[in-house]
Amino acid sequence: MHMTKKLAIVPFLLLVLVTVLSLFMGHNPVASPTDPAIDTGDTAWLLTSAALVLIMTPGLAFFYGGMVRKKNVISTMLQSFICMAIVSVLWVVFGFSLAFGEDIGGVIGNPSTFMFMNGVLDGKPWSLAPTVPLAVFAFFQLKFAIITPALVTGAFSERVRFTSYILFICLFFIFIYAPLAHMTWHPDGLLFKLGVLDFAGGTVVHMSAGVAALASAMYLRKRSDQEMKPARITYVLLGTGLLWFGWFGFNGGSAMGANNLAAIALATTAVASGAAAFAWIIFDALRGKNLLPWVPALVQ
Repeated sequence: MHMTKKLAIVPFLLLVLVTVLSLFMGHNPVASPTDPAIDTGDTAWLLTSAALVLIMTPGLAFFYGGMVRKKNVISTMLQSFICMAIVSVLWVVFGFSLAFGEDIGGVIGNPSTFMFMNGVLDGKPWSLAPTVPLAVFAFFQLKFAIITPALVTGAFSERVRFTSYILFICLFFIFIYAPLAHMTWHPDGLLFKLGVLDFAGGTVVHMSAGVAALASAMYLRKRSDQEMKPARITYVLLGTGLLWFGWFGFNGGSAMGANNLAAIALATTAVASGAAAFAWIIFDALRGKNLLPWVPALVQ
């Protein structure tokens, strides 16, 4: 058996072990959220934002799936969907602890702090999100952890086997995403103390995924067919719409409350995305791709 296939079995064995352990480990009783600092409006907005961020991952599946050849549409889309399954399990077991648990050297969190969500469901808030229950904050952050490795599939599509990608998800999450999230977003994190500002994942999500995608594109072999023949442009448009829609929760929810900062983030997202789409149309028109009949008249 090929070494890659052998290594790809590891994540499956880990998931089975986690499932078995969860059946036998004790759980603390869930207390009602009685903390007076909890704000119902902020909580409702963050719950909504978590759902909006999650819908971006299926949107990403459509976006990437529509751009590959027909024979690779399903496998490419599944690469995004499998992130929702694997990262969710890892997050509950020890991932949230690695990112937001008790600090270890400013680089990583103690994996036992919130293992199996211990102490997360008691209603107490997180220090940097003081008006929402810790559980809401934890699972809002989970959606960021899910979409980050999914973003890299654009560089992986038609280049790696599905089993190899599963191995990548586990390794990327444990050794890249979790430490970077801890260093950037935890009050005791190394980058946080240096004054690094990351409002909605510019460093933790986009830079980590972008660098990983660049490294993989440089390392992996070239596609056998250099001529790109998108399978479904309609999928690309649908994915773009879902990503556009979900980004209001991605950015607006990062304000950690229904407040003026969330409104500013939402407004900035709306204007920036609209301006970017319009600029793309103009530049394509300048390159001779007449997407809309009236665009050339504007640029002449």
